[in-house]
Amino acid sequence: MRKWIGWTLLLLCTLAASLCAQQQPTDTAPDSQNPEPRPNAAEVADEPTTVFPHPDDSRFWISGQVNIIFQAHPDFPARYSGPNSLHAFGEHATSRLLTLYTGVQVTPTTAFMFDVESASGRGISDALGLAGFTNVDVVRNPTLGAKPYVARVMVHQIIRLSRDSIEAERGPLSLFARLPARRLELRAGRFSSADFFDTNDVGSDSHLQFMNWTVVNNGAYDYAADTRGYTYGVIADYEDRTWGLKFGEMLMPTVANGLDLQWNLHKAHAENIEAAFYPHPFHDKRTTVKLLSFVNHANMGVYREAVVDFLQHKTVSPDITAHPQQVTVKYGFGLNLEQEVTTNFRSYARWGWNEGQHESYAYTEVDSTVALGGDYRGQRWRRKLDKVGATFVSNGICADHQHYLALGGRGFLLGDGGLNYGRETIFESYYNAHLWRGLFLGFDLQHINNPGYNRDRGPVLVPGLRLHLDL
Repeated sequence: MRKWIGWTLLLLCTLAASLCAQQQPTDTAPDSQNPEPRPNAAEVADEPTTVFPHPDDSRFWISGQVNIIFQAHPDFPARYSGPNSLHAFGEHATSRLLTLYTGVQVTPTTAFMFDVESASGRGISDALGLAGFTNVDVVRNPTLGAKPYVARVMVHQIIRLSRDSIEAERGPLSLFARLPARRLELRAGRFSSADFFDTNDVGSDSHLQFMNWTVVNNGAYDYAADTRGYTYGVIADYEDRTWGLKFGEMLMPTVANGLDLQWNLHKAHAENIEAAFYPHPFHDKRTTVKLLSFVNHANMGVYREAVVDFLQHKTVSPDITAHPQQVTVKYGFGLNLEQEVTTNFRSYARWGWNEGQHESYAYTEVDSTVALGGDYRGQRWRRKLDKVGATFVSNGICADHQHYLALGGRGFLLGDGGLNYGRETIFESYYNAHLWRGLFLGFDLQHINNPGYNRDRGPVLVPGLRLHLDL
């Protein structure tokens, strides 16, 4: 109870500070050349989407969010279960995520951000048994508890490469209301790789959109992160009106799904590069194409070697961690598409692949994935801030990974004790209702075939309920 009182006081302080911050205008005048309206700007003005406004003329940013997700599933058929299986008996779980966002625009081109977060509660089966787990807010180590931690501490620097400017959407990850049309953005500090790579307007926001891990992110993108989803690194991002190129160098965890990061770059590090294109094949309908590549260097095991060691009786069971300290390489690619179809309807698609021979290390146990879906805004039934979405995802793993699990091997998420392989396929749909200002209520339903790639288990139906508050 004491920790909840503390967080309540912290959020109250956030609200008070936010009101004070509104009274402090910035000294910088916006560039009026080539203004471009931000998406939904009029809509937000008509119907606020946060409890308190966050004006563009303040140097400061202070906000908060609360995201509470309840999920359950009934009994489902399972011929057997293992130590890392999704429980075959009915269960329910609730997760809670609280974030305090703060930032200051130090100069017209420099900003500093500092965020504190608390993740508590748990996911169904403690986030085990599924490659596409149902709740992306869940920390994969339930023993960490609800103690607040630093989520982000980051410097953001803009280098102007053109005289003209465009309007930008101000928020916790970027405090600038206007940006040069052609620019270089530099970021350094602690952040989530998924804050900036493989983002998708239709399927990257678990607070107002989908909830499944392999919908919110590309499941085959084993992005650098600790068990809470954060890392330290630097990002250089060149942006022009019709294209952009982004490069990041990040730290990897010392062990798979570990909390500690490896600071010795000779032992572990990750490179990420993404090219983004903004063509206009359909005139005024927005199109985005992103091409992603990642390369991870870390102390990763090799599935084939773990199987051979077991068959030669060197280990009592296949163990991907039973190897001396080594540096191996895992790489992969991703394709991310967005298309505005009408004023209210948007579609998206993702494809991902990684080489799969090396241990799934930082995100989830997926070697290949494809996802298709879309969302529709409730303008037609006079609920313009409501949204309905649906998506289909199919995840797979390579032959060596399959053999490892079939012989009783365990990853940091999967391990049924056996495996009758089939692709894990997921259908997810949601309706997100705007109740008042920054308060939203979401209804979610996920249907999962072959949970954990196992035809001997499932299918399973997972309904969910989400309460979200933006301050």
